[in-house]
Amino acid sequence: MTRYDPENIFAKILRGDLPAERVYEDDETVAIMDIMPRADGHCLVIPRSGARNLLDATPAQLTACIQTVQTLGHAVMTAFEADGVTLQQFNEAAGGQEVFHLHFHVLPRHEGQPIRPPGIMADPEALAAHAAKIRAVLAG
Repeated sequence: MTRYDPENIFAKILRGDLPAERVYEDDETVAIMDIMPRADGHCLVIPRSGARNLLDATPAQLTACIQTVQTLGHAVMTAFEADGVTLQQFNEAAGGQEVFHLHFHVLPRHEGQPIRPPGIMADPEALAAHAAKIRAVLAG
């Protein structure tokens, strides 16, 4: 397995080198909006410390991430009046991973509504509005 690259896009976001629409932060994790959302409210949970993926993450990193995933799952269901939540997590290129910093996708889902195809950039204003809805629920 390749070593962790501290120049990956999520590491740059964590350092403040790149912007992101943050919706949640604690000592161990950050949740940001996915800029190519497959559903309204699609967000990503990432550990603050470097881990390439599930295969090299520490138990503490995984625990912190999954606790935040649960928090965000509840928040997006409420914010988007969703019927359910899809959780996605990919490991290594062959497993579908594109950014090599551990991350979990949290997608609010509605009955009968398919997820959008990958690779479509979100409108920044819509993304900001979706983030505000999630933050409001979390503050709530």
